[in-house]
Amino acid sequence: MIAPASTLRIATFCKSPRNFLSKFNLRYLSTSATVRSAVERRVPYGRTLKEETPQSKGPTKPVPKCADVVVMGGGSIGCHTLYHLAKKGITNVVLLERDQLTAGTTWHTAGLLWQLRPNDIEIELLRYTREIVSKDLEEETGLHTGWIENGGLFIASNKQRLDEYKRLMSLGKVYGIESHVLSPAETKDLYPLMKVGDLYGTLYVPTDGTMDPAGTCSTLARAATARGALVIENCPVTGIQVKVDDFGVRRVTGVETEYGTIQTACAINCAGVWARALGVMAGVNVPLIAMRHAYVVTERIEGIQNMPNVRDHDASVYLRLQGDALSVGGYEPNPNFWEEISDKFAFSLFDLDWDVFTQLIEGAINRIPALERTGVKSTVCGPEAFTADHKPLMGEAPELRGFYLGCGFNSAGMMLGGGCGKELADWVIDGRPEKDMYSYDIRRFHHSMTNDNRWIRERSHESYAKNYSVVFPHDEALAGRNMRLDPLHQEILQQGCVFQERHGWERPGWFNPEGPVPVLDYDYYGAYGNKRHENYSYNQLLRDEYTFDFPPHHDKIKFECVTCRNTAAVFDMSYFGKFYLVGPDAKKAADWLFSADVSTSIDYQLTVTICLSSRSVLQEVLDTDLSNETFPFSTHQIVEAAGHKVRAMRLSFVGEMGWELHVPEKSCVPVHRAVMRAGAKFGIANAGYRAIDSLSIEKGYRHWHADLRSDDTPLEAGLAFTCKLKSKIPFLGREALEKQKAEGLFKRLVCFTIDEKVPMFGLEVIWRNGKLVGHIRRADFAFTLNKTIAYGYIRDTEGGVVTPDYVRNGEYSLERMGVSYPAKAHLKSPFDPNNKRVKGIY
Repeated sequence: MIAPASTLRIATFCKSPRNFLSKFNLRYLSTSATVRSAVERRVPYGRTLKEETPQSKGPTKPVPKCADVVVMGGGSIGCHTLYHLAKKGITNVVLLERDQLTAGTTWHTAGLLWQLRPNDIEIELLRYTREIVSKDLEEETGLHTGWIENGGLFIASNKQRLDEYKRLMSLGKVYGIESHVLSPAETKDLYPLMKVGDLYGTLYVPTDGTMDPAGTCSTLARAATARGALVIENCPVTGIQVKVDDFGVRRVTGVETEYGTIQTACAINCAGVWARALGVMAGVNVPLIAMRHAYVVTERIEGIQNMPNVRDHDASVYLRLQGDALSVGGYEPNPNFWEEISDKFAFSLFDLDWDVFTQLIEGAINRIPALERTGVKSTVCGPEAFTADHKPLMGEAPELRGFYLGCGFNSAGMMLGGGCGKELADWVIDGRPEKDMYSYDIRRFHHSMTNDNRWIRERSHESYAKNYSVVFPHDEALAGRNMRLDPLHQEILQQGCVFQERHGWERPGWFNPEGPVPVLDYDYYGAYGNKRHENYSYNQLLRDEYTFDFPPHHDKIKFECVTCRNTAAVFDMSYFGKFYLVGPDAKKAADWLFSADVSTSIDYQLTVTICLSSRSVLQEVLDTDLSNETFPFSTHQIVEAAGHKVRAMRLSFVGEMGWELHVPEKSCVPVHRAVMRAGAKFGIANAGYRAIDSLSIEKGYRHWHADLRSDDTPLEAGLAFTCKLKSKIPFLGREALEKQKAEGLFKRLVCFTIDEKVPMFGLEVIWRNGKLVGHIRRADFAFTLNKTIAYGYIRDTEGGVVTPDYVRNGEYSLERMGVSYPAKAHLKSPFDPNNKRVKGIY
């Protein structure tokens, strides 16, 4: 279903806003204009506006002829990026702002900064922003940014939410972030005006706080210009100049404005809501959508002074301290889209749609009853840019070299601005960010989705509506599904496949023996006049797994894993990416690009993993001898499978003797059926990625962006055997690895097992001899070992080299939700450490 445009029109007011307000004794102050200036609305940041008279025309400074980098957009991320570029020595950099700094969305943002998230990279980004805003900028410039450190309080109204907060508390210890899980009584002592009778507890972070958007951005601009950067206001971008080089690659050559063209090879799109329009100028898809995001500012509340900011996630509402008042906002399930984006919109707001906002007021009053007797001083409803996964769009656009994105911050541009501005500056200067920014990289989205307006709209809506939902380990999106289907989709759907979505592909998660569970068209959770699905089996299976304990389908995953280990299993891995390296210098390129000697092409389609004492299943399907002598491990052959030509590779990602069958699209269904028929008498079964996750971690195989990231090295990850260091063949990164090998490793990936039957999912704390040494990157239950298994990097607290003896000689525990469990450390996985099973040695 698509949200009809007609249902998204914004009414100037609800039918009777004053009646609604009188219900809560709220006094409403408003005028009748649909879009009005900040001055009219008496917003809390009105004092930050540079002038209240009509702005002067023309740029504030002459437009230069050329620049090394042009930053387009003067909001939080634009100013942070400019500052960090200048700080790293790129002083011939220009920031272009179509109006005045912060005029688009930054000026009216709530400016909250919460440091704890269920993501280690995001915690590092947030912590960096806090350091920049609360300390570094003031030390550098002597100017106060407006930082207020009044603390943050997260509200838990159920066990699952409190469990999530306990996970955050534990992870915060890794980064030195003080936090406390409080009882309802302790919460009442901290925040006397709060209703606590319905609470399970709260999470209190004393060092959270609030930023002033104008104060922060103006200080950043001053610091950047002091280093040689140039800020030009009142200078809209009108075009992006592009050329195609001799290799057919599109490259940025200039940025056009009404007042002249700047020749440059690098342009950074930090235009927020307007970033999509800039993308169109450059021929670049920017998959974000504009929504009207709101909060209200109350009149004075006695006793509210110095209280922490509050997030009541289960009510989807936040309460920001505003002197002696509160700003009340949040995320509704039915937000209003901004359909027709105006390029003249500056320091302006929309009228608040009380029909939409009412639910947030009700949640706020439930938490702070004093609000029922408090008037509304002003309403703030402005545009914000939101994305399909509620994460920013960053990095170089795949369609255009030299065109970078720093946009789509989902109303978090202030709190993420410092960390992301630094990473974006590194990206431009060094060709890559310092941290693993994959989850923010624009390239995470396949091009078939970035220009699909239905997908962008659906997924952005769901991400907005679920922004305050608990982040469970096995949740899946309901929006934007069935975009990319492989040839086996209908076949395995009928066999009970419960699908996951990755990069638009529907891939098998696990198999439900009770029958098909199809993914239905998105119903917008019943919003915008859509009828909500009833008896939606797929959604119910997801909701059943909303837990941090072992999920109810744990035994079904166990069946798939045990069947793979002891009998035979079939995995559909069609969604895996395919890369072809061709040409007369392909071998030279492979030698340089890859640390190992890679010269074979890879084309994943259907992976069949067999673990029998004979090759009975596949031997009935393939027309070749599958013995060790004729078909040894890590080799491939073109063979016939049930009359179809396929490529068979003797490889496995689950640690068992197996073959990957790379099958042409039209042959997938008959080959799959032939394999299942041949294996029926042995008890063969379909299996999914939940089983792969468990089997692969049990074997010790690494996962990208979990065990392995761009900020890890092969030596640290225990993959020295994949590096041809014993040869004399040069390869990318060889010198760095040789240097690291000589100096020793200061962090090392370690395997841990826990005898107690306790679920872990990653982000748990690693303790060694009573000292914190790291956190878990990935964890799962290993069914063959019959215990939880986890991998994480550890460091020496004294700053020394982490040797194998250092690993062996420690006593370890893993902290989960504030509770520590004894753990055993392993330098290799305890399952098949000598790698015999994949070679057929049982």
